[in-house]
Amino acid sequence: MKKQKENKNYDIRFGFGFDVHRLVEGRKLIIAGMEIKYKKGMLGHSDGDVVIHSICDSLLGAIGEGEIGMYFPPTDLTIMGISSVVIAEKIMDMIKKKKAVINQIDVAVVAEEPKLKPYYDDMEKSLSKIFKLDISQVNVKAKTMEGLGSIGRGEGIICYSVSSVKLLR
Repeated sequence: MKKQKENKNYDIRFGFGFDVHRLVEGRKLIIAGMEIKYKKGMLGHSDGDVVIHSICDSLLGAIGEGEIGMYFPPTDLTIMGISSVVIAEKIMDMIKKKKAVINQIDVAVVAEEPKLKPYYDDMEKSLSKIFKLDISQVNVKAKTMEGLGSIGRGEGIICYSVSSVKLLR
């Protein structure tokens, strides 16, 4: 059998992201670029969106550009309260400059409360819009800690994400 020559003008790269924020009273709960009605929100220098922060870190890892704290340090008072959507837009500009294209984003949110399963579709729609992807390229799931540890006690929310990009040559 004749082997067909592969025309591959890109590299596939993967990045892993992680973020965690403490839940506190008096703040809105912003997850995946959308507000979820809940009695607490996430404490952070920005709006505390653990999902977008985790995705941005995974994308930066995939293109070899560090992590979001390098570009949006918590010591910079001029960006206090910044929307994580603005952070994502900056990361999207960096991806474009690197001649990369996002292939897929997969997210796992770890929270005891609020229950996030009813929001999966809305979160995926929001993320597909923010990161300019088809909804089929975005996956969101949520897990609990079964009552274990600080997350299990409802003190915070964690997000893990994996992204893949095509880095054009």
